[in-house]
Amino acid sequence: MAGAVAVAHLRAADPVLAGMIDDLGGEVEAWTPTGDAYGAIIRAIVSQQLSVGAARAILGRLQARFDGRNPTPEEVLADDPDGLKSVGLSRAKVVSLRSLAEHLEDGDLRLDRLSGLDDDTLVAELSAVKGIGEWTAQVLLVTELAREDVLVAGDLVIRRAVERGWKLPALPTRDELYALAEPWRPYRSTACAVLWRWMRVAGPTA
Repeated sequence: MAGAVAVAHLRAADPVLAGMIDDLGGEVEAWTPTGDAYGAIIRAIVSQQLSVGAARAILGRLQARFDGRNPTPEEVLADDPDGLKSVGLSRAKVVSLRSLAEHLEDGDLRLDRLSGLDDDTLVAELSAVKGIGEWTAQVLLVTELAREDVLVAGDLVIRRAVERGWKLPALPTRDELYALAEPWRPYRSTACAVLWRWMRVAGPTA
């Protein structure tokens, strides 16, 4: 579960967020890092602009192609791009997986040093990979590196939760979301966890 201090801060900072926490029974699930940053990036690439179910199905087919596991960078580069597309990956996602593999093979990207980078530097390094942008990097920061104050502003689920929870006339823009989330500092990652969970549990009926 998320830290009591973070949850208490969010309750005091925002009455709408406090109501969402109540809808979740007063507790917020925290992410448990897997220790596999490479696998987390692959999952994020596959998941871009897809529902949870669709992303899970495609990732399962990708892993089945490699004996039930994520392909190594060497295996990605050795495989036929059309073969990778056959599991349901778009051409752009195949390009992104191959670019990730190339950066890792060339040493331009060192996953073992990501935890020592500040948020902005990490986003910049990952964004050098084709098809990886701020969203993918921020998801990694929140879920795998357990950074406490990251707002995943480009995430559709987050934006939809804010639209519904705050009863906005439309999805918030990036600037609107950052302004609304300012009181959540320094626990915006926990706020994202609340919003994601709320959409799964209570959002569809809110």
